[in-house]
Amino acid sequence: MRASTKVHPASRLGLVSQILIIGGAALVAASLRPVAAFADSAQVARGKYLVRLAGCTDCHTPGHFLGKPDMSRYLAGSEVGFEVPGVGTVVGRNLTPDKETGIGSWTLEQITTAIRTGVRPDGRSLSPIMPFAAYAGMSQSDADAIAIFLKTLPPVKHNIPGPFTANEKPTTSRWRLVPPETSATAVAP
Repeated sequence: MRASTKVHPASRLGLVSQILIIGGAALVAASLRPVAAFADSAQVARGKYLVRLAGCTDCHTPGHFLGKPDMSRYLAGSEVGFEVPGVGTVVGRNLTPDKETGIGSWTLEQITTAIRTGVRPDGRSLSPIMPFAAYAGMSQSDADAIAIFLKTLPPVKHNIPGPFTANEKPTTSRWRLVPPETSATAVAP
């Protein structure tokens, strides 16, 4: 006796449902692809050029201030801060798309807002050492190109200390900015 090869209608429905679920999951996954998959390569190249021109590497790449930039952690944050007497010490933050220690959870709009206005997504102001006032006149398309380029970087987990208030002891090396009316010895700790 031969076994029946008929497929029960409920089984067909189950198969159709599985196909629809898998197809839907694929569409969702495609919509979550990295920005690089959607970005125009010319726009990414423009952003990379502008990041170099703006000197972002100086304050945001480990080792740069020590004369040995660690390009394997490009834009992952410095380990040297800027101390402003009476204000505190700030350290260049991690600009990679790492969600825990970088700007990975920031939207493109939040990145461009921070670049051009100095306001973070949480409403706090960036340190004035970040030249956002100079970048305020940057075109929206240039700010967008920078934001898109930053989102294409590999995420690097690098937790940056600080910022530190004037009453806190920094846990990092720092450069002290001395106002012109004082001497370096007058502001020594």
